[in-house]
Amino acid sequence: MKTDVINLDAGAAGSIELADEVFGLDPRADILQRVVRWQLAKRQAGTHKTLSRGETHYSTKKIVRQKGSGGARHGDRGVTIFRGGGTAKGPVVRSHAHNLQKKVRALGLRHALSAKAQAGELIVLDAATLESGKTKDLKTAMEKLGIGKALVIDGAAVDAGFARAARNIQGLDVLPSRGANVYDILRRDRLVLTTAAVAALEERLK
Repeated sequence: MKTDVINLDAGAAGSIELADEVFGLDPRADILQRVVRWQLAKRQAGTHKTLSRGETHYSTKKIVRQKGSGGARHGDRGVTIFRGGGTAKGPVVRSHAHNLQKKVRALGLRHALSAKAQAGELIVLDAATLESGKTKDLKTAMEKLGIGKALVIDGAAVDAGFARAARNIQGLDVLPSRGANVYDILRRDRLVLTTAAVAALEERLK
């Protein structure tokens, strides 16, 4: 599929042929859901923890005598029914990550790129460079292009001035081509690729 290439000044900069194997697939929601779920599960901290019965520090002395007090027959204060006692079957520190085949992850990235291309939410820039490094200049350029919340993916490395200017713009993320992932692509309204990013992604996913 063929698409136009523009520059940061919203001027025409030619056209580019996008590979159908990467940008021309029919997006499948089930594949995208699997990859997004894998990504979010992997990033989940899993540091939740409560003390079990054996980890509480109380005297194991019997609270009251077995008979004659008129109250219930209790042992030590570390049991689960008392405040401050151990928790029965509580959460423990663990990893929430699960395995997902490499071919499914790569397929998910292809489907995410194809979804943006088919929805008309894909923009191709000739280059994402900004010599001034000023947020004001980049914000003006984004407004001229009609871009609000977007993910910008560059080639092997991101231009330092562009990255510095984008840091203070809410809803604008910048990644190198190696960091392209399904979750970040889907969560933004627009996907902006440089020509270097297109070449890198096609080489990676073909």
